[in-house]
Amino acid sequence: MMGASGLFRAAMFQTVIAGAVCVQGVAGAQVVTVPTTPVVGSSNPATAEPPVTRPSTTPCTVTLYNNEAFNDYSAHPIAYAPPSGCKGPWAKVVLNLDFTVTEGRQYDRTASLYLGNANIFYGTTAEPRSALSPSWHVERDVTDLSALFKTAQTGNAIIYNIFNSTYNGGIYGNATLQFYPADFRNPPAQPPDMVVPVSGANSPYELDSTSSVLSTTVTLPRNLIKVYLDVISQSQSNDEFWYLGAPNDVAGELETYGGTAFRETEISIDGKAAGIAPVSPWIYTGGIDPYLWEPITGVETLNFKPYRVDLTPFAGMLSDGKPHTVGISVYNANSYFLATANLLLYRDPLQAETGGDVVENTLSPAPVPDVVENLTTANGATTGTVFVGSKRTFTASGYINTAFGRVKSTVESTVNFNSDQTFNVSTSGVPEIQNVRQTSTADTTSTYQLGIVSQQTAKHWSFPLLLSYKFVQNNDGSYSQTVGSDQEHHLSETTTFNGYTLSSSQAVEQVKSADTLVYNSSLTAVTAVGPTTSEASYVSTDSSGSCYSRTLTSKNRVLKSVQDNKSCPAKP
Repeated sequence: MMGASGLFRAAMFQTVIAGAVCVQGVAGAQVVTVPTTPVVGSSNPATAEPPVTRPSTTPCTVTLYNNEAFNDYSAHPIAYAPPSGCKGPWAKVVLNLDFTVTEGRQYDRTASLYLGNANIFYGTTAEPRSALSPSWHVERDVTDLSALFKTAQTGNAIIYNIFNSTYNGGIYGNATLQFYPADFRNPPAQPPDMVVPVSGANSPYELDSTSSVLSTTVTLPRNLIKVYLDVISQSQSNDEFWYLGAPNDVAGELETYGGTAFRETEISIDGKAAGIAPVSPWIYTGGIDPYLWEPITGVETLNFKPYRVDLTPFAGMLSDGKPHTVGISVYNANSYFLATANLLLYRDPLQAETGGDVVENTLSPAPVPDVVENLTTANGATTGTVFVGSKRTFTASGYINTAFGRVKSTVESTVNFNSDQTFNVSTSGVPEIQNVRQTSTADTTSTYQLGIVSQQTAKHWSFPLLLSYKFVQNNDGSYSQTVGSDQEHHLSETTTFNGYTLSSSQAVEQVKSADTLVYNSSLTAVTAVGPTTSEASYVSTDSSGSCYSRTLTSKNRVLKSVQDNKSCPAKP
């Protein structure tokens, strides 16, 4: 929510708009499986994101849990055993999840799944209403975690859910892993040789401040050739709406959060800066105005995607047989973030030891953001702008003594963040206006060079966000809250070999939502909702000629249209 008074309204009306409902019948509730394609006329959560492409082979399915009831505030233990009928090699491994929340009152909840301390899923749940029991399907490609699935594992399924006579929306879920055997048409995948979790004990880890660190100390194999870190940093509690924050000295008068609107995930090795992961401005289904996200949810709301940090310049050093500590922190964490990550390791198949060292690392220990306040307080109102920005450009380089010779690995990155906010906030609480224009980008080029042979991969990541919020009093004494949200997520990747393009891909996702709520004069009830409108689109292409396109529209919390292939060239 946009300000302190707005936060109160959000919390109150997540309860008010749900309505009253009895708990009878919840104990026997079942997961309602829904089609993987959004259905016109439905109010179930919907997204334009593509399903996972599947090999043509017949998969073996392993059930992790079935109709599991997440109606308490505890982790639920699970056990996994590899599929006996599909011993590998696998062409692909896919995680499938189905969720149902019963009618009633409930907040959005964080959902995560762990095996062997490694995170294999992370997202949030949808909110119900008194006459809406949302059900949805999520799937993700977890082939890169294949090394984890080769042996039996224990883990946890986590949806910490307050369930009582007030918050009586029950949450239920199914989870399966599908293993697709490789054959001559579906070649075996080439996943990392080893997965090393950086997490809590089969759970995410809480980071309460900038100085909080999630760390794991391990002695790694002696023959590493590539190292990556897949990291997720999720905002919680006071930091849920971090992108609406302001500097501490003006946060009170602007009725918003402290710590500014800048957050960034810092990666360290043995206490020294090694990489950066931008923080995604995810908005959950209870965020700002719950009606905004019915049925079309925000970008990645139900299925977070980790950000991959290339740590290969440190592979030679990490192969020295000594213990090393990998750390994760969030700059400006303000009570609090949850973090989790997986180290993905590739080993030299031809020799037992590689070795090497880091020759250059220009990454500074911490960002130094620019903050500019241009505010005026007069006649009981504070108006003006607040800007916060950070730009970090760095190079990390190292070498690895592989079986084919000395390989030089170089990572060059530029991570850029800018937030412009406009305020008009009265001490009486009316009007309360806050507009946000935020851009967050990361551009990374990784070069792997052996003599005159060079392979280079350039990646672009960006997650721009536009938000507008207005809370005003109407002539009849009632109040209106109008919110507009526009999220975009851009990804591209190009790989070249000695300057010649081997492959390229691009993807753009966008979700635009708008809604108006009318409150009575005592701010105790919502008297009118809408018109609520939303639109989602996802377009992806690659150099092989593949194209995916889907566009969704909704009105008054019902899906109105699903259009596929709108942005793809017509097939001959």
